[in-house]
Amino acid sequence: MAVACSQNRGVDADEAFYRPTADPAVFEPTRRTEGLWNAKVQHAGPPSALLVREIERLESSIPGPSQVTRFTVEILGPVPTDEVRVRAVVERPGRTVELVTAELLAGGRPALRARAWRIRSAEVDLPQDVLEELPGPPVPDEVASFREASWTESYLGAVEFRFVDGHFQDPGPATVWTRLRIPLVAGEDATPLQRLVAVADSGNGLSSLLDFDEWWFINTDLSLHLHRQPEGEWICVDARSTLDPSGIGLAETQLFDRRGRVGRGAQSLMVGPRL
Repeated sequence: MAVACSQNRGVDADEAFYRPTADPAVFEPTRRTEGLWNAKVQHAGPPSALLVREIERLESSIPGPSQVTRFTVEILGPVPTDEVRVRAVVERPGRTVELVTAELLAGGRPALRARAWRIRSAEVDLPQDVLEELPGPPVPDEVASFREASWTESYLGAVEFRFVDGHFQDPGPATVWTRLRIPLVAGEDATPLQRLVAVADSGNGLSSLLDFDEWWFINTDLSLHLHRQPEGEWICVDARSTLDPSGIGLAETQLFDRRGRVGRGAQSLMVGPRL
């Protein structure tokens, strides 16, 4: 079933997750960054994507094209819905491979810390029989959008969800096409990698096995491995969670664009009852 849907339906056209300030390293979050665990705390997707933006803008030590092949963000604590500061440096320079570190500070303290490997990107004449293109689920034009009125003011209302399998309200694995309805930073077009990171952190919520009102299943990190760069504005998240009686869990995702699979992600989970 083809579905016509405006990218900005339900949100103001001039809204974004962040507004820039006079200081290019400081950003003001909007209500669209609010997560579900606490309205005063940002969903980890937008600030993680903001770190990707800082990494992408950082001059590389690699001569010629390069791309992020691994991105890991450690969540050191809650990110309040107040001004944040970001910074990035090349920790380990190189001509073909480099390691970049980035940090997001909130209230003067580190809240997120990320590391990314960038590898030179060059045409390599590989044998055709080693090249595999794993196709993705049915394209987003063939599945219906999901809307929930009570979420329109927060992060979830700023993302368009089109479920192929599963559902927010159905426990278990889920496969869903996603698209940001608003820019990451006001006045800018988000890059495909920023779009991917902004939604990849939702894997544990999309594949939740427990009642959200009764349980915590919060991730302490997000680690992504990408064998190619994403393309376009649609990202598909194929997510599955595994829980253990020790109060530990793991959310695993496969990530696709319209062309096919681009990589995978994982999140460590802290699981427990809400008190």
